[in-house]
Amino acid sequence: MDYIAYLHKDRRSDFSVSFPDFPGCVTAGKTLDEARRAAAEVLALHIDGMSEDGEALPKPSTIEDVADDPDSKRAVAFLVSVDHQAEEPSGSISRRDESQARPLTRLAYLVHSALGHPRHRKGRRVQ
Repeated sequence: MDYIAYLHKDRRSDFSVSFPDFPGCVTAGKTLDEARRAAAEVLALHIDGMSEDGEALPKPSTIEDVADDPDSKRAVAFLVSVDHQAEEPSGSISRRDESQARPLTRLAYLVHSALGHPRHRKGRRVQ
């Protein structure tokens, strides 16, 4: 799925990214490329958390849907793609095997830790 993200940059700050379909899901990066990568990571984590909590994912907004959104002013809109597994017939959410997961960036590790992600509980080391 592709979700709209807003990229903001003030003169004295890093690049920040927010998502109109996911209030409270935000990230930042010192460079444009770092912000773009962090946006994909934080959105995937946010969606995983919603799935674990049994929350329905919002339908992705279109540019027309967010045209009057005050948060879009002075922002650049771009799409962030996430691969989210649909529900299986058993009702459980399909998830990739965590042992096959790629190493986390420092930002992703902090977000995982703050959210109490099972990959970081009980002293389990980040790859």
